[in-house]
Amino acid sequence: MSLDAFDRLTPSLRHHVVHTLGFTGLRPVQSMTIDAILDGDNCVVLAPTAGGKTEAAFLPLLSRMDAEDWGPPSVLYLSPIKALLNNQHTRLERLAGMISRRVFKWHGDVTPSFRKTFIADPADILMTTPESLEVMLISQHVPSRMLFSKLKAVVVDEVHAFAGDDRGAHLVALLERLQRHCGNDVQRIGLSATIGNPSEILGWLQGTSKRPRRLVDPPRPPATPKVTLDYVGTLQNAARLIHELHPGTKRLVFVDSRRRVEQLGEALQALHPSVFLMHSSLSVDERRQAEKAFEEGSNCIIVATSTMELGIDVGDLDVVFQIDAPPTVASFLQRMGRTGRRGNTQPNCTFLCTTDEELGFSAAILRLWAAGYVEPVRPERDAFHILAQQTLALCLQETGLPVSDWWAWLAGAACFSEVTEAERSQLLEHMLEQGILSNHDGRLWLGELGEKLYARRNFEALYAVFEARASLDVVCGPEEIGSIDAQFVQGLDPGSAFVLAGKAWKIVSVQWSRGRCEVVPAPQGQHATWFGGTRLRPRRQCEALREVLLDDIRDPWWTARAFECMRSYRSDHTFVHDEPQPFHWRRAELGWYTFAGGAMNNLLSRLLLERLGSSVTAGNLVVRLRDQAATSEAAVRDEARKLNEPGGVTAEDAMRLVGDFARERLSKFQPCLPEELERRFLARRVFGISEASGDRREQLAKPNDSKTATNV
Repeated sequence: MSLDAFDRLTPSLRHHVVHTLGFTGLRPVQSMTIDAILDGDNCVVLAPTAGGKTEAAFLPLLSRMDAEDWGPPSVLYLSPIKALLNNQHTRLERLAGMISRRVFKWHGDVTPSFRKTFIADPADILMTTPESLEVMLISQHVPSRMLFSKLKAVVVDEVHAFAGDDRGAHLVALLERLQRHCGNDVQRIGLSATIGNPSEILGWLQGTSKRPRRLVDPPRPPATPKVTLDYVGTLQNAARLIHELHPGTKRLVFVDSRRRVEQLGEALQALHPSVFLMHSSLSVDERRQAEKAFEEGSNCIIVATSTMELGIDVGDLDVVFQIDAPPTVASFLQRMGRTGRRGNTQPNCTFLCTTDEELGFSAAILRLWAAGYVEPVRPERDAFHILAQQTLALCLQETGLPVSDWWAWLAGAACFSEVTEAERSQLLEHMLEQGILSNHDGRLWLGELGEKLYARRNFEALYAVFEARASLDVVCGPEEIGSIDAQFVQGLDPGSAFVLAGKAWKIVSVQWSRGRCEVVPAPQGQHATWFGGTRLRPRRQCEALREVLLDDIRDPWWTARAFECMRSYRSDHTFVHDEPQPFHWRRAELGWYTFAGGAMNNLLSRLLLERLGSSVTAGNLVVRLRDQAATSEAAVRDEARKLNEPGGVTAEDAMRLVGDFARERLSKFQPCLPEELERRFLARRVFGISEASGDRREQLAKPNDSKTATNV
């Protein structure tokens, strides 16, 4: 037991740590975090999955709650997903109960009557998501100023899952509003297992808080994970191997699309008696069945999307499988970290790849991991669309927002730190001109267009910064199965059948006005499609794949099958040795292999299309030219040379070309943005504008280097 940190806890809590929790000692992360939190610092706490981060954060917070008699709610716990809230609820109830304190979770599945009970008699710890917190702040039925007047600390779980996207920008803006509401310098604590730039994320979380900040990153004991990279060719073969390998164990299989979860789940259910599926379109009951089976069983399989990546505790896992390449090194580490938690066990992960390119990306990710690389998360600093959303939300929160006070509410949020005064004025003027906002006697209100766009269903569109696609609830009698993409159902013939939760269902009726699809069991059905964007692989992964192609090494985790497939893949790409960005003809198509990543290749393809004519398409590794664009290889090479020169590709190019490329709205708040700000927003999302600006030699290959694709 680390006596210094342990002795700082209140006597009552020390008693329960030993006698209720049964701790015989504190882990390093817990000792270090106790000191940081009791010293009043803002902090980001790093530890592996199941590394004790929750106790590390809450033991000192409960100690202060006990010693200083904090009133409720004094601690806010924010999670990226409801499933993690549900999973952590029992754990936090046990911890808080040690000092006779209470916990309440608030999300979309919690009934209004329970919420009213909480408002009348708040619990000490409130567990929620940013979206539900927004509901509390803008709802006229929640006295948010009074409710949060005693708030002392906020714990953000899986902070890395927020930081890099719109939800992170939303989160830090909400924290600024909360801090002003309660009038306290609220302590901010972020928890993460895997992050490449924790100091930057700590600064991002800090906002206007004046507290000292501290990174809690204890030394990690050496681990020797068991990693295997295999090639299986098909999902059917993957199912057979998952069934045959490690019989009698608890196996978690990650698949990075809902459609493929369903395909693999159906194949496994034909082979194994206890297979469960987990993804965001399954009902709460379906997901809870899976979690319960994993907690209680010993011979079962869960097939899941990334929903199972974010710290949800399903007991001691034996094996993790990864179908094809995960999105990032960080994702791989999170997923592998679900194993190796029992004594005398080691973390493990088996990759089962279905195509040679996915094998290549998996090999690249594993090489980056072996080199100690984890992706940095780059939060937005000029999130204009979130500034628009927050302005609208504040109009409701304040029942008319004084123009003179508008910026004061949000000025400290890191997501707006690079928004200039001129840009703020430009945004506000546009929203007023369009009628999204109106100004009455110096106070901002939703205007006529603002009401039309965002007021339906009691302002539901303002709660979440992401846009959910239209879906239908799938029900069989009284049982809710999950939800299905409405666009997919529109394309089906009457009486068609589809697979959901690994089972086939025949459509009996579709009640479009109610968003409901009634089904009955069917012998077979087609696999559903959830519509979404193509995955853009980052440049660093593509460069690492190039290095894999350039050598003839067999990495120690490759199986014989993987090595044979890689030999064939390398043989098909021998031209990679010829030059840093080789050109290669395949049938009537000329490929320019930039290895620059999907976002950059999207921009390069638009520039070449503009200069050479149709047809030009982009992938993660290559820009492909056909027909008119491929008439002259010499002309293509000349344009490629120009694009590689300093200033050959600019942010202005990205902004000029992005309007035609982005066919669908990428944010429901785009109508709030004047054209220039909208193009900047789109250029970042579609082309990775930060990569598009600056010296092109930093983005593509150096002409005189035959081995290294970029300066890393």
